Amino acid sequence: MEFPEISTYFAGLKIQISMKRIFLVGYMCAGKTTIGKSLAIQMNLNYIDTDHFIENRYRKRISEIFAVEGEEHFREIEHRILLEISEYEDIVISTGGGLPCFNDNMTIMNNTGVTVYIEVPDEELAGRLGVSKNVRPVLKSRKGSELVDFVKDNLITRKPVYERAKIRFHVEKRVLKSDIECLAQELEAIKDQ
Repeated sequence: MEFPEISTYFAGLKIQISMKRIFLVGYMCAGKTTIGKSLAIQMNLNYIDTDHFIENRYRKRISEIFAVEGEEHFREIEHRILLEISEYEDIVISTGGGLPCFNDNMTIMNNTGVTVYIEVPDEELAGRLGVSKNVRPVLKSRKGSELVDFVKDNLITRKPVYERAKIRFHVEKRVLKSDIECLAQELEAIKDQ
């Protein structure tokens, strides 16, 4: 004998119990924010960008925190914020480019959710950074070939950390809606395992 009300209740309970926490990692200007917002809409999840979260919490721009309090202090702030938001449920989280690379943050993200490395070729990243309106503290006034060299050198240490992500999402130029749909399907498949 089947009890439809009970089956429906337990099916609903399963949905409430299964939570999703998706962390997007990658270099500056990889498109984590753009992809994160689209992915959150596609998967019907909430969305947070750690840099925006920090700026709102501390009422200062990231560049200001870097300039006044230094990178080490900023990385500690990032770490505390990560510990806080890694408890949120049903959420897509875009991280700052350096966040995974300090304070064992990548391990924390891998242990508390699904990590996705937004992988973009070095030259494409340098091109995006060169035209970005967002002032990045670590770039200072680098341009042209100096910027490309900086990105390549920086990725030597960061890429191995990013590559510890559970999923790699390669992006050449633009991300299409169909790309986001494929990523969402891959994430759903992982959740259902």
